[in-house]
Amino acid sequence: MLKSVKKRHLWLYIIAVVASLGGLLSGFDTGVISGALIFINETWSMTPLEQGWVVSSAIVGAVIGAALNGVLSDIYGRKKIIIATGIIFALGSVFCAYAVSVHWLMASRMIIGLAVGMVNFIIPLYLSEISPQKIRGMLVSLFQLAITAGILFSYLINRVFANAEYNWRWMLGAGLVPAVILLVGIAFLGDTPRWLISKNREDEAKDIFKKIDPDTDPEHQISEIKANIAAQNRQKAGFQKWMLMPVFVGVGIMFVQICTGINTIIYYTTTIFKIAGFSSTIGAIYATIGIGTVNFLMTLVAIFFTDKWGRKPLLYIGLWGILISLLSLGFAFHYSDVLGESLKWIAVGSVVLYIASFAMSLGPIGWILVSEILPLKIRGFAMSLCTVANFGFNFIVVLSFLPLINSIGEARTFWIFALIAALSLLFVYFFVPETKGISLEKIERNWRNRVSARKF
Repeated sequence: MLKSVKKRHLWLYIIAVVASLGGLLSGFDTGVISGALIFINETWSMTPLEQGWVVSSAIVGAVIGAALNGVLSDIYGRKKIIIATGIIFALGSVFCAYAVSVHWLMASRMIIGLAVGMVNFIIPLYLSEISPQKIRGMLVSLFQLAITAGILFSYLINRVFANAEYNWRWMLGAGLVPAVILLVGIAFLGDTPRWLISKNREDEAKDIFKKIDPDTDPEHQISEIKANIAAQNRQKAGFQKWMLMPVFVGVGIMFVQICTGINTIIYYTTTIFKIAGFSSTIGAIYATIGIGTVNFLMTLVAIFFTDKWGRKPLLYIGLWGILISLLSLGFAFHYSDVLGESLKWIAVGSVVLYIASFAMSLGPIGWILVSEILPLKIRGFAMSLCTVANFGFNFIVVLSFLPLINSIGEARTFWIFALIAALSLLFVYFFVPETKGISLEKIERNWRNRVSARKF
């Protein structure tokens, strides 16, 4: 992979890295609440349901942001939406820092969620549309790498401010930092060639193609995209029956990504470790920093191997690891009376295995696949739908996690996620296509011709 990173592709990699910084916003919001929640609860003594709403209010905003994005990105372009996400996230972070009540905090986190929903839609779409097919998987994976970097950064911020006065306010207010980084970087980027062509701005698209992929003929790239658009325009307007399958698979991938429990682990890492026996909040926060480091490093595995091994092999490996770790975590809590002090270390080991497995599979591969498999004619709408589904599933899972633990116990809760992971292996085998090395236009032709996902 490294041999293919040639000097003439430098501009492409700069664009991809800068755009991927949007993942810092999503990652920071996901991780920072893990440490801040304990201190927020000390301020306002919340019920488990109120704690769930403090976390989930951001997800409500994310659903709205993702729903709006499909239409807005098609009208105004990808770049302007990315700029909007940075501004909204910065404002939400400041409002969180100055919250004077639980309801103010919930409303502020809903504003942050609006930006998170937008960024989780627009960045994978942007990256997939600028990337040559031979390295598309690696470049789209940079978004997930940035998410893990944002999570790790948030864990470090939690530790820095844990003993400070107004600790959780500093933690949440620090979200201003990744927002400013994104806004500075995005000022130097253009829009995607595919969007420009859809708006009859072919000269601009040609200039961008020359910069990002010197190995190919820009005229050929443009003619292929125009032919694809023309084929769509010859069809009846609106949603076609053949489009149902890619949309079903996209939503299914989002279900698998979220409903195997990732954000319950990320949002409530500190809480889980305290339940498992870490008496010190600071000790639990240190454990989350280790988890964040594993998350970041294992995402690098996906970046380097997704275009070499393919998407599905990494999904199989990751889902098996997730299944084993969830079963282990469930059994550890089920036999907590017998395990005693060993429980917390089994919990740490299980969470490390879970995070490592997710980071090299469902985390990056989920967004890669969704950005690749959706038809151009409905890509904005369908990508928005998948992102809404992602946050909708996220809202249900995160809001119900603590009440589930209180009603049926930790063991049964994690076993439910394990069952979903087992069923997800079957879904990947039968319905998810292998897209490695296939152009977006050919992927769409396969769907249109109703080629089986197992024969792509």
